[in-house]
Amino acid sequence: MGGPGVPSQLARLPVLVIAGLVLALAMLIPAAHAEAVGERRLALLFAGTAAGQLVLWLMLGLATSARPAASARAAASVSRGVLGTLLGVYALLPLAAAVPLAAALPDTGLFNAWWEMLSCMTTTGASLYAADLVMPTLHLWRGIVGWLGGLFILTAAIALMAPMRVGGFEIMDRSTGSDRRVDGIAAPAAAPLASRDRAGHPDAPAQRLIRWGLAIAPAYAGLTAALWAGLVILGQGALGALLRAMGTLSTSGIGLNARPIGSTGGVAAELLVALFLLAALSRRVWPGGDELRTSDRLRHDPELRVAAGLLALVTLTLVLRPFLGAFLAELQPVLPPEPAAPDLGGGLARAAAAAWGSLFTALSFLTTTGWTSIHWEGARAWAGLTAPGLMLAGLAIMGGGVATTAGGVKLLRVFALALHARRELDRIVHPASVAGGGPAIRRLRGPGAYLAFIFFMVFALSIMATIALVSLRAVTLETATILSVAALTNTGPLAEAIPLIPVYEGSVGIAGSPWQGWAGLAPATKAVLAAAMVAGRLEMLAILALLTPGAWRH
Repeated sequence: MGGPGVPSQLARLPVLVIAGLVLALAMLIPAAHAEAVGERRLALLFAGTAAGQLVLWLMLGLATSARPAASARAAASVSRGVLGTLLGVYALLPLAAAVPLAAALPDTGLFNAWWEMLSCMTTTGASLYAADLVMPTLHLWRGIVGWLGGLFILTAAIALMAPMRVGGFEIMDRSTGSDRRVDGIAAPAAAPLASRDRAGHPDAPAQRLIRWGLAIAPAYAGLTAALWAGLVILGQGALGALLRAMGTLSTSGIGLNARPIGSTGGVAAELLVALFLLAALSRRVWPGGDELRTSDRLRHDPELRVAAGLLALVTLTLVLRPFLGAFLAELQPVLPPEPAAPDLGGGLARAAAAAWGSLFTALSFLTTTGWTSIHWEGARAWAGLTAPGLMLAGLAIMGGGVATTAGGVKLLRVFALALHARRELDRIVHPASVAGGGPAIRRLRGPGAYLAFIFFMVFALSIMATIALVSLRAVTLETATILSVAALTNTGPLAEAIPLIPVYEGSVGIAGSPWQGWAGLAPATKAVLAAAMVAGRLEMLAILALLTPGAWRH
């Protein structure tokens, strides 16, 4: 029943129990770190919580494991409980992860600790606490939870969401009238991406989750280790480099401090991080990306092409804005800052630094990581930007690649709408023209664009609803808008990069963040934003599919 490479005992366990066991085992890492740095109480806290939760999850596993016959009947079609399971993971696992955090910070409360862990697990990276007031071991735990959240969504996207045709896979659905092969086994249109066991039954969700997890985890961990080693070589501390590496691969933006990446290691460190951020722009760099592939060549990948266009547009706009202002009456003239040296070389160096600061920051927010370059403030000064919030929020809304750790609308949907718009313009000029591009492009240009437009509308309505609910309290419209966009796009640092009007309705204890962007919100407002994080991570179309079982595809 377990399938090749999947132990039958594990395959019978619910997905929630498997994820809980992994999370409990992960608590041993901060326990070891705390013991190494002399924090004996914290080490015992994490070790004791890990032992207790391991026992609890094992008991739940024994109580809920399916009998072989029942498991076969349940796997006869794609499970109706998959989306409910995903919601359960994001509702219950942060609570389990919050136990040691709440115990380590007694004045914060379980609710705030749960909110913090939910932010990490959804790879949002929004924090209620000031970085310098939290113990390093707790930062490590935040980074681990965010890293595991990235691994989970990478695995769940292909193992659980793809067979349901949600999460971006709906716009590339070629199942009608086709016969595809997944995991080396023919998968008919009735069960796309659901491989089958030796008896001919489609795999259960747990089987798919384990199989794809075993395929993705080595690459995910290997890239994290490579980036960690690179940052250490460039001079960053071991713990700080590890958190940066985990925050990059998971796009959670979680770090040991709020300083720019290049504050240690300079532009070389930022170049290295930017290289690994490219993994959040397209699924094709991860196992299971063939389903979303529209071309065999990397340079023709639509998501990478859209990302390159957006990054070039933002960078050129910011760099050329001072010169455009001198010619366009509509723009207020902006004089570039004084060069570093009173010669042409100094001016060119300042321009190059502004260009790199714009490019790195744009890439970071496009992947919904939310880090800034050491030259970002210089880029803002060069371009004369006093409030770049709209630009950064727009990049975060665009998002990264489908089925990656990035949030947002996703680049493939943007590409589908652009294709459709281009085709409509072509038809206006040449009504009798016939569009080409192959089956994949025709799918994107037609039904794919239609579904992408629906998602855009649902996403826009979600932003409006979240802003309305957040604004019920004493929160200004600008602050409510940024917080809502940050939550729905899973880009927590977006709120930290933009000046917000402080809100003092709540407290998370002595370690609370002094800028009060998230920490000062009322509990009801935090609950709304927590729901928005989950909605942004799973996407509203998937949640709507959960609420309308009649629309599910089997």
